[in-house]
Amino acid sequence: PPPGHWVSIASQVLEATDAPIDRMVEVQARLGIALADAFIACWSTKFDYDLLRPVTYIQLVLESNWVPTLMDTPPFPEYPSGHSVQSSAAAAVLSALYGADAAFTDNTHNDRGWGPRSFRSFQSAAEEAARSRQTAGIHFGFGVTGGQAQGRCVAARVLALKMRRP
Repeated sequence: PPPGHWVSIASQVLEATDAPIDRMVEVQARLGIALADAFIACWSTKFDYDLLRPVTYIQLVLESNWVPTLMDTPPFPEYPSGHSVQSSAAAAVLSALYGADAAFTDNTHNDRGWGPRSFRSFQSAAEEAARSRQTAGIHFGFGVTGGQAQGRCVAARVLALKMRRP
């Protein structure tokens, strides 16, 4: 799930930059607030709109026996894409704190044989995470783009929070 993955990414970046404790606290606090708020905003929106998934539409309109091949479809509403909301919120927060062009290497899933993965920016990683949900057939394009917009909105509010410095 995105929250744990983004916390892992932030922890790796903090370690790689030998960040002082006050920087660690700010990064993890802002990221944690953004991820929590993104989750709340996303799930509230999902049940306000209650839109069907691509598989449901395809089975109702085009081919009743069709089954997605890449992954199982989650049993909750389509809009917005949770991966899109959370990844966009996380990337916007980390981009604001490290710069829009901050490249990084993600070692989170090395133990699964999926890494290391290098990205040119936090935004590029978030874009990949968001689009993967459409590619897998579990979201429509508007669920992805709507989720990305919602994530950026959440991040803007989190970044506007005043944090007290020691």
